[in-house]
Amino acid sequence: MSVNWKSLSRKTHYWASLTILLPALVIIGSGVVLQLKKDVHWIQPASQRGAEGPPQISFEEILAAARAVDVAEIDSWEDIDRLDVRPDRGMLKIRSLNRWEIQIDTASAEVLQVAFRRSDLIETIHDGSFFHDNIKLWIFFPTAIILFFMWLTGVYLFVVPFLARRKKRQRLERKMAAAT
Repeated sequence: MSVNWKSLSRKTHYWASLTILLPALVIIGSGVVLQLKKDVHWIQPASQRGAEGPPQISFEEILAAARAVDVAEIDSWEDIDRLDVRPDRGMLKIRSLNRWEIQIDTASAEVLQVAFRRSDLIETIHDGSFFHDNIKLWIFFPTAIILFFMWLTGVYLFVVPFLARRKKRQRLERKMAAAT
């Protein structure tokens, strides 16, 4: 019994697309938004510039500057998700647990900007961890594998007609050569 690869690929492509419809929509939609994160400041705040040179402020001054921003709700280091130091820009970013970002000058500890950072939230939606770690592992990961197989079957379905035409052309050329 021979396998009809064209039919099998078409059916696999068809049913796989229905299986991953919703998770793929979430992945693609959030991925499109993430592509714009450096261009759209609503997604990720633009990086400001402070005084050039290496950081000159202490950790106590960093915490004091963060505490001064009420919306960030920072009282101690436990309220800070991460620090992102940018020596080339003379600035550091403080990300609070409630997703507010504070950018301060590394020379004076002056607050340069306070803005809500949505890119981290969108990234968790994109990888599925926003919903639950099990959703990430059991829905989004298989979706990626199914998308890979859909790519393979799609390439197969795309290439087969070209190969068939080439084979037909070669057969015709051989026939013509044999007739002369």
